Amino acid sequence: MVRKTKGMVEAEISNIIVRFEKEYMGRGPTEVKTYIVEDMIIVRLRGILTRGEMLLLQSEDGVDLLKKLKANLLESVSSILYKAIEGVTGMEVVSLHTDISTDTGERLIVFTMKDNLEKALAQRNCV
Repeated sequence: MVRKTKGMVEAEISNIIVRFEKEYMGRGPTEVKTYIVEDMIIVRLRGILTRGEMLLLQSEDGVDLLKKLKANLLESVSSILYKAIEGVTGMEVVSLHTDISTDTGERLIVFTMKDNLEKALAQRNCV
């Protein structure tokens, strides 16, 4: 059995998020980076806005509409992400939080885990 390093798990999560964004949100990011910090997984996505979404942002209600749409889409399929993250980490996901910057097109997704994932990964690799 291959022991997964923190970096390997972060890369797997990044790949899961890219596939998820393409399949469920309409397009993938131009850049994604995942960070495991104690009991959190922080995923930073760049370049996720389509041309149509950028045009929507120019309208009076565009920012609110886009933020609500993206958040609602993610919430409606969050169980798929939970299962995928739990499959990679072997740990239960407690919650998901997200926001998007309509100025930069950057999105953050934060998963909180049941236990300290960073510590668990370090212990698995020391045994």
